[in-house]
Amino acid sequence: MSQPIHTNLAPEFPLPFSQALRAGDFVYVSGQVGVDPATCEVVGETIEEQTVQCLRNIETILEAAGLSLDHIVKINAFLSRQEDFPGYNRAYENVMKKPFPTRTSIGCSIGSYLVEIDAIAYAASRRGESRENE
Repeated sequence: MSQPIHTNLAPEFPLPFSQALRAGDFVYVSGQVGVDPATCEVVGETIEEQTVQCLRNIETILEAAGLSLDHIVKINAFLSRQEDFPGYNRAYENVMKKPFPTRTSIGCSIGSYLVEIDAIAYAASRRGESRENE
């Protein structure tokens, strides 16, 4: 059984999806784009600005679930332009901590957004934590 997670502090769109769902120890965050949560207007014109905003939106949703970016174990990213991959990687590396989550990044058409990112978080531990007796 899954439990929806919702916060008014993250962007809301009139589309049929949940911001996130908790299923057991996992939280699945729907794709986020680089928009300001209050206005749903795109933040900045660069891949770096929009990547940071995507990750901040994900962080806000995870906080509503009692988690942080450090709980993310898998990221999927969709970039509109192939030439933006270096800037995306720089911005991603500045926000996310090592050890980095596993990741898939794909170039595809996503309308007027430069990037969309979804995430899977594992609530039972954070990346980089040592687990005794495993």
